[in-house]
Amino acid sequence: MEQMELWLKWAVELQALAQAGLQYGHDKFDFERYEHIRDIAAQMVAHQTDLPLKKVKDLFCNETGYQTPKLDSRAAVFQGDKILLVQENDGRWSLPGGWVDVDISVGENAVKEVKEEAGLDVTADLVIALQDRKKHNRPVSAYGICKVFVLCSLLGGSFRPNLETLDSGYFSLDELPELADEKTNFEQIKMCFDAYHADHWQTLLDGFPAPPADSENFFQIIGTLV
Repeated sequence: MEQMELWLKWAVELQALAQAGLQYGHDKFDFERYEHIRDIAAQMVAHQTDLPLKKVKDLFCNETGYQTPKLDSRAAVFQGDKILLVQENDGRWSLPGGWVDVDISVGENAVKEVKEEAGLDVTADLVIALQDRKKHNRPVSAYGICKVFVLCSLLGGSFRPNLETLDSGYFSLDELPELADEKTNFEQIKMCFDAYHADHWQTLLDGFPAPPADSENFFQIIGTLV
């Protein structure tokens, strides 16, 4: 494991242990210890990233209860042999998607995100893959994230101006624009093409190895992953 990943792994584990202790502990002195452990984890992150400690705590130590991964749905919509991508506000492109809302299913969320980001009506047909984000996308996140790729069928609609995306379009695998790799990388898009072309697709669980780690600031995109 890369050195920069190692300190983040330790900080995430300390924060998760402290969060569980604060939820399930009973002794007031233990609560103080768990709070201190949580503070240490936040200080580790602040020191390594040069972010203000308060901001780190707001982003990194803002949950209660047993810590579980967040869900990120990504919709694969095809027209002919081209896949739908949406243009992010920084100019790069990704599969439409985002955090799964608490009151709807993964499939419903995939449909909602396509409507919001591309203006299209779709149906959710098949789960292509469930992936542990840290095994596939960089930079590594301070959150555990499960990415769910959903194959969808196009019903109709057209792009509408919105706050989340600048544009949308269909692209062949050999003519992809610059990708927002922290959200969707080439291997993930290729996987979606493979599922689309398959007669009988079997849902993948972490179907391919992670890309090489780099030295980017791991926290530069907290809050903007989806």
